Amino acid sequence: MTLTELRYIVALHQTKHFGKAAEKCFVSQPTLSVAIKKLEDELDVPLFERSRNQVNATPMGQQIIQQAQTVLEQASVIKELAQQGKDPLGTTLSIGAIFTIGPYLFPHFVPRLQKNAPKMPLYIEENYTAELRKKLRQGELDAIVIALPFTEPDVVTQRLYEEPFVVVLNKDHHLAARKSITAKQLEKEQVLLLGEGHCFRDQVLEACPSLKKSMIKNYDALQSVVEGSSLETLKYMVASGLGITILPASAAQLDQYVNGSLVTRPFANSSPKRTVALAWRASFPRHQAIEALSLAIRQCKLGTTIRE
Repeated sequence: MTLTELRYIVALHQTKHFGKAAEKCFVSQPTLSVAIKKLEDELDVPLFERSRNQVNATPMGQQIIQQAQTVLEQASVIKELAQQGKDPLGTTLSIGAIFTIGPYLFPHFVPRLQKNAPKMPLYIEENYTAELRKKLRQGELDAIVIALPFTEPDVVTQRLYEEPFVVVLNKDHHLAARKSITAKQLEKEQVLLLGEGHCFRDQVLEACPSLKKSMIKNYDALQSVVEGSSLETLKYMVASGLGITILPASAAQLDQYVNGSLVTRPFANSSPKRTVALAWRASFPRHQAIEALSLAIRQCKLGTTIRE
């Protein structure tokens, strides 16, 4: 039994396809297939049920794959410990962020982090919270930037900053004449939201429960336009007069709209907001790298900094 074989079964479990698993592991499909069959023979137990269209782990295979993931995580820790003995700020740091944070954070914090730790190469990516959670657990990412709430066993979270939500409108919208807007006033408006799977969508609906009720009541009429693929898409839709939207303050920069077609308005009374946090495995040994990352993000001042 080797770590390579464990990586193969984890990859096959994730992709449920031999070809995709082989591509993910950078090997040929026959190499991966032979290695997995060899491991099954060694363990004397089938790990996967194979069919023409899909591959699924057996009940025993699921238990073994779960343990394999733990073993691979611990093997990654050994490598990190060895690197820490050299230079904790001299090895690549892999960072992920959710789609509604990454585009507005990375351009600001990457130069700061490179200034604070010039010898530390960076790998960055954007993804959904669920995917970032999985990659963090599997050691593919060292740290992730997400919005709370976020809970995961053996993962440490550190609150970084809070940022309010604002309403983005076309300058000719009737609500643009107001200095602030209440959640109640949004009920009768065409509010554009991100599609399912984005945590920011859920946060908006939680902050504006009356909006959620309105959406359910008018679902058939709203379905064609309420969902956008990104916050930038939502802004362009608003600029085109298709409705209004709600964005985190960091995403509500309107400089690219040179004709001034968009305006922002705060919420009246208590403004809804989100808390942005940094998360990493408790076993991750490069504490100096995490501290450098946290400092660089705080220095960006994208919201109200939280001191813990």
